Amino acid sequence: MTRPTHPIPATGADEEYAMPSAEALLASSLALMTGYVQGCCDDHRTQMAQKIVHNLLHLSEHPMLSPDFKTLLWNLHTRWLQQTHPARAATDHADLPATTPLWHTTPETVQ
Repeated sequence: MTRPTHPIPATGADEEYAMPSAEALLASSLALMTGYVQGCCDDHRTQMAQKIVHNLLHLSEHPMLSPDFKTLLWNLHTRWLQQTHPARAATDHADLPATTPLWHTTPETVQ
């Protein structure tokens, strides 16, 4: 990665980044999550939570991300959706198969 050799003026340009779309969407989601935790107004928190749900949904469908990471993002999306819209989360995902736990069964004998 090459870095510019000229200094960047301190006019707020240090807040601008050039990233691939998945990374930019992930960065904005993390910033929104931070704002949600630190926020004090319920109106703003509700809007931030809705945008977080939207971003996580789009990230879970992004073609450049691995299937395991997409699954993690889908699970996060579902949890945020349940927190922001409990009734809607129950109806939106009613057509999906029930999730199975990722725990392995205990072997009968241990070597």
